[in-house]
Amino acid sequence: MIDNNREKNLSVDASNIDTNLHFYVRKMKYQGSLMINICDEELLGINIESDSLNINITSDFFNELANEKDISNLLKRCSIANLIGRRVVEKTLSLGLAKRDSIKIVSDIPFLMIFKFNNNY
Repeated sequence: MIDNNREKNLSVDASNIDTNLHFYVRKMKYQGSLMINICDEELLGINIESDSLNINITSDFFNELANEKDISNLLKRCSIANLIGRRVVEKTLSLGLAKRDSIKIVSDIPFLMIFKFNNNY
């Protein structure tokens, strides 16, 4: 279920974040650009369902383990990012790469998509 009360559901208590947890990544080239998909490690293997959405977060798709430094570098370099999870979304916000209003909440899990346009259209 999509929840429009983003601020309430995305509040993160930094003392509760396990810094030993990592992220899972899938990198792809898309029309000459770097597209990344990142999820919080603890989400791997779960299925997220809502009225119109079914997402199975698998190691077949998210196939590379990464730490926070790795994902920071990827987020700065990519043209397209699809992000799932509280930690990766909060990291993206802290880097100034997105605004909180862009976050969607599905089954209490934040989703964020970023598109960077480098050319004049």
